[in-house]
Amino acid sequence: MRKQESRKSYAVFGLGEFGRSVAEELMAAGADVLAIDKDEDLVSDIAPDVTMAVQVDATELHAFDSLGLSNMDGVIVTITSCLEASIMAIMAAKEAGVPFILAKSRNATMSEIFERIGADKIVTPERDGGIRVARNIVNGNFIDFIELSKSVRMVEITVKEEWIGRNLKELSLRQKHKLNVVALRRDGELTTDINPDLPFCSGDSVLVMIDKKYIGELLD
Repeated sequence: MRKQESRKSYAVFGLGEFGRSVAEELMAAGADVLAIDKDEDLVSDIAPDVTMAVQVDATELHAFDSLGLSNMDGVIVTITSCLEASIMAIMAAKEAGVPFILAKSRNATMSEIFERIGADKIVTPERDGGIRVARNIVNGNFIDFIELSKSVRMVEITVKEEWIGRNLKELSLRQKHKLNVVALRRDGELTTDINPDLPFCSGDSVLVMIDKKYIGELLD
């Protein structure tokens, strides 16, 4: 998969509930996603919702040759049903020079193995955790993420550099980004009583409510 300029690209190995939720949320955030599984039905099912979906058995020696992992900003490995496949996918990503590798683990032993062979982050969540992990993967300014419904998200983000020194009135965030600021965190203190004339400072974060379809705009 050729990476589109200015868009981040990720490969997701394993299209179970967790892997699929990560892939879909990364797409919703404006990333390019290569979805990979050995199950043809799972690949066919997700194909319309991602940039590319391919059927690959990660236990095969040359399975990774045509995937273009060296072009990826990150690889997410979620094949917990097969330790060998997870290990080979992590090692292939490491050898390709992928800067960020996340692996899903079932237990402490599996986590230790993944850490030793080069996984940068190891998680053990199910679907809800997958959605939150995806938000944190795609952009560092997402501090936390909660799925309130199928369409509405509550997100805590660090204020953008261009917001610093400007206030809510000047920024018109609701009109420009379709988001509603519900709280401000400054110096560790969270308040919902926000003065609309108060300029944002470096280190501030805001808690916002936003429709899922507009989340990608926060990454611009």
